[in-house]
Amino acid sequence: MSTVDPSAIASAWRDVQEASERARVVVRTLRPEECPAAAEVLRGIWGSGVIEAPLLVALGHAGSYVAGAFDGDVLVGVCVGFLSQPVGEALHSHVAGVSAGAEARGIGTAMKLHQRAWCLDRGLTEMTWTYDPLVARNAAFNMRRLGASLADYLVDFYGPMSDGVNAGQGSDRILVSWRLDAPLPSKVPPARAEPATEADAGSTVPEVLSVGPDDLPVISPMPARASVVMAALPPDIEDVRRRDPDTGALWRVTLRDTLVPLLDDGWRLAGVTREGRYRLEKP
Repeated sequence: MSTVDPSAIASAWRDVQEASERARVVVRTLRPEECPAAAEVLRGIWGSGVIEAPLLVALGHAGSYVAGAFDGDVLVGVCVGFLSQPVGEALHSHVAGVSAGAEARGIGTAMKLHQRAWCLDRGLTEMTWTYDPLVARNAAFNMRRLGASLADYLVDFYGPMSDGVNAGQGSDRILVSWRLDAPLPSKVPPARAEPATEADAGSTVPEVLSVGPDDLPVISPMPARASVVMAALPPDIEDVRRRDPDTGALWRVTLRDTLVPLLDDGWRLAGVTREGRYRLEKP
């Protein structure tokens, strides 16, 4: 267990309070009798039992993180994580979701910041989690808003999935690591902040993967001697999957075939633009 500066812990809890007030929710750990409602929230989001109530009770009892966001008396968000390696230093966040009708209020941010403060209170200074690398808004949230960084690209990590969001689409995931005692990107001095947009970063950066007509992926040859490239994502892959599952599945394979060889060759996923483009840099 790490020793965390008390001022960093106090600052983290202030971040929670500010984010919760903006989102108009209260975020707190759940009592055992509230776990059935949490399981129902998760079922409503994914269409199947992601985690059932007894496991939520067991995780909470064992000292892991089981929390929810309340709008008045109504549970509108759930966030769950378990203690992981290195022992006494890290938490793996397994699932976080917000009920339909409560999105776009910043509830996800409030829950993630609560999870961060909860960890720092216990001397945990690292958090990991996975996300679908095709979901542009999640990539931007994780890397731009929170400051998490890529730890690994996991091919078909969960195997075939049957829930209402991921069925038939493969389960590639990016594993990110978040250093919890580092300042949030919004608090980094401007001189150290990354460019806000791709244009700010330089309009001549070549794109090796782009979005073509009918939302189809378009691969471009790797330019000779390139040291920085961009890989674009569809603005809303979930909408693409609803309209055309085959195109959604094609994006899965195409992004994998674009990113994995570069990462295996030592390239670094340096960030993501607001427009939904991964920036990769050669070492």
